Amino acid sequence: MVPLILLLVLFTPLLVVQTFTLMAMVLPFVGCTKHSDEIDNKIVSVDLLREGFACDLSACKGICCVEGDSGAPLDIDEVDLLEEEWENYAPYMTEEGRAAVEEQGFMVVDVDGDYTTPLVDNAACAYAFEENGITFCAIERAYREGKCSFLKPISCHLYPIRVKQFRNGTYGLNYHRWAVCRDAGECGKKLGVPVYKALKEPIIRRFGEEFYKSLECAEQMIKEQE
Repeated sequence: MVPLILLLVLFTPLLVVQTFTLMAMVLPFVGCTKHSDEIDNKIVSVDLLREGFACDLSACKGICCVEGDSGAPLDIDEVDLLEEEWENYAPYMTEEGRAAVEEQGFMVVDVDGDYTTPLVDNAACAYAFEENGITFCAIERAYREGKCSFLKPISCHLYPIRVKQFRNGTYGLNYHRWAVCRDAGECGKKLGVPVYKALKEPIIRRFGEEFYKSLECAEQMIKEQE
């Protein structure tokens, strides 16, 4: 059994550009978690542990569901779930959103060849709706009200964490900075909430609770060295 080694780095989508050290380049999390050897190696941007983040819908109004050049990234299995759950979340969508899905499909392929959610007039996500001036996800609303078994695309749930899978099977987790989330960064900084803690639910959903615990250990070790 090989102990978990968590490499903390900053990376671009295609290239690891800088490696950070914890206790000399790589740090086995011995003693941090009893089952750390059950977690696959991940490459994690140190910003997830140091930078603040806490969504402030009163400030941003859910603009992340509206702005952008393309829809939210989708895993292939999520496309099937979107189709299977259509009748459950469709009533929460706007008329324009439903029309976009019926015309474009449950997903589209963007210029990079990735699966993404369809858009309404090349702007808002087709699965979004507005309520009291704030944009929400229709799929998530249906899920929270017990109407749908699919929460939402994991890329949306994890944002501003972006995940990249490398050819060797290793996953890279990076903090994606976007101007529309500046308020969330300031809010998290004031509250003392780092990015990964703000995203506890989606991190556990995607990578499991043991991986989340290892991030807690990494944050503590960084603090002890500062």
